[in-house]
Amino acid sequence: MAKAAPQEQMKLLDLQALDAKLKSLANRAAKVKADPRVAELSSAVNGARSELAAAETALKDAQRELARAEGDVEQVAGRIQRDEARLNSGTGLSKDLLALQHDIASLNKRRSDLEDIELEAMERVDALSLDRDAKQQAGAAHEKAFEELRAELQAELSALEAERKTVVAQRTEFAAGIDPALLALYEKTLQRRGIGAARLFHGKSEGSGFQLSPGDLADITKAAEDDVVFCPDSGCILVRSSEWGS
Repeated sequence: MAKAAPQEQMKLLDLQALDAKLKSLANRAAKVKADPRVAELSSAVNGARSELAAAETALKDAQRELARAEGDVEQVAGRIQRDEARLNSGTGLSKDLLALQHDIASLNKRRSDLEDIELEAMERVDALSLDRDAKQQAGAAHEKAFEELRAELQAELSALEAERKTVVAQRTEFAAGIDPALLALYEKTLQRRGIGAARLFHGKSEGSGFQLSPGDLADITKAAEDDVVFCPDSGCILVRSSEWGS
């Protein structure tokens, strides 16, 4: 059985407190990294980007349709202008001039129809422009919220890391003052069990949270003060003191 002076074993409780602090900091950091808001906002940002891309594509398609409609109107208007110029010149046979009048009338009807198409295309472009602008604003809002959240979480992680470094330094300094053999046993126990040492308080192991059985408690009570004893449930080192009714 390993042995260590009772006062040396007592130091393990302070060391365990520091290790518990480090574990708590690690858990807190893990919780920050797993913040569900990150996934939610990331999804919102990606969704907004997809919607904006679709809106921009629809707007470009509508703008091309408008350009075609404007070209068609311009082409017909040019023909009307040329035919009217010929008609107003009065040159040519009467039947040709009459045909020109019919053509001009047909072209004016065609231009009216094309202008209606052009107007519809303009209205569609205006509506899609407004939709694109709204999606840009929504996307920008999501991006801003996401960046703010990332900055907030990074600040938390930085604070936790700074605190962790402080505790690590304290632990290193404190561990240097513990009997090396006992420290090695504690470190091994900590690595294997997740907890290195705990009090035996009024027959209860604070490592497991359970009351020891009469048999286990009797065996530990018989052990010498400098014997290193272990919790039968958690496997950690049990630190005893007569003041704790161990």
